[in-house]
Amino acid sequence: MSGTLSLPLPCSLPSSVSPQLTFPPLPSPVGPAMGPSSGSCSHTWNRWAFLPLLLTTCAGPLMAEDSRVLGAQPCEPHSQPWQVGLFQGVRFLCGGVLVAPRWVLTAAHCQKPKFTVHLGEHSLQNPDGSEQEIKVARSVSHPCHNESNRNSHDLMLLRLQKPASVNNKVKPIRLPSRCPQPNQKCTVSGWGTTTSPRENFPDTLYCAELYIWPQDLCEQAYPGKISDGMVCAGDSNGVDTCQGDSGGPLVCEGALQGITSWGADPCGKADKPGVYTSVCRYTEWINKIIKAN
Repeated sequence: MSGTLSLPLPCSLPSSVSPQLTFPPLPSPVGPAMGPSSGSCSHTWNRWAFLPLLLTTCAGPLMAEDSRVLGAQPCEPHSQPWQVGLFQGVRFLCGGVLVAPRWVLTAAHCQKPKFTVHLGEHSLQNPDGSEQEIKVARSVSHPCHNESNRNSHDLMLLRLQKPASVNNKVKPIRLPSRCPQPNQKCTVSGWGTTTSPRENFPDTLYCAELYIWPQDLCEQAYPGKISDGMVCAGDSNGVDTCQGDSGGPLVCEGALQGITSWGADPCGKADKPGVYTSVCRYTEWINKIIKAN
């Protein structure tokens, strides 16, 4: 069962009151990329997938030896125990993040009529016994999210039919107590494509390190498209999230600071960072929904 719970919350977001921190500067203020760009197209797209990953041959997903994301690599197995995969039947849709034993946070544009969540996954084709599969009882999109602007307030909470069994391979991540600072190092993870525009979807979870962009540079990269509820992150060596990574985590110093939302088309366009929903702006809403249910 899915639905949107409307709360009397304003759609304007609180301003950050975080103290200024100092981090090593980026080598240069250029955007992240998923491999080199192969065109001048400036369109954007949401980073979701609808893929029959579990129906591939036993040889595994097609992946050229030199096709890996520059700067990304397979995660250490179960190093991201909050990582969730959203499925419709056997089809992988989006990433997600376990934020409480019975709650998953993901992107609102990943909404589908029925979901199951997979937790404790590393390889989508080779289970190791740590996996949990739980049906979603209801979905709660942010009340200010709407189809006319799918990138805005791009958050959705999923209430599971039963709590996840928490262990060292499945555990919730903590929500942030303050917003991230420019140049802060963060980690992204997902099963999204490792090349763009040609798509190669890996079998195992991939991780990459990138940096928070200053908000003014983020706004310059996407004029008129960045709101206070968004944060940009990337790396001058060309690291980015891409199609299939939607809803997954941007983790900074152990706290969930972003949910993968959208970016340049194709991924890897120079000076175009990945755009994430800024979780620190929505912690009050997240906590209200969880406590009310």
